[in-house]
Amino acid sequence: MKNVKNQKCISCGKTDLSKDEIGINKKLISEDAENFYCLDCLADILEVSVQDILDKIEEFKEEGCTLFK
Repeated sequence: MKNVKNQKCISCGKTDLSKDEIGINKKLISEDAENFYCLDCLADILEVSVQDILDKIEEFKEEGCTLFK
């Protein structure tokens, strides 16, 4: 996962979120999102495991979702 400079988690402050982290926020929360959560915080909010989110990211990539290119 490539990191995107200057993007940080709005919950914990983790910096340099990956493109996949930003993509999954846009996919699951809002395509117009400008604030993002890291995988750990997103998993807590959605009450799922980080692995569940990683599995979903791979599923969306396989489907050709443009948020993960």
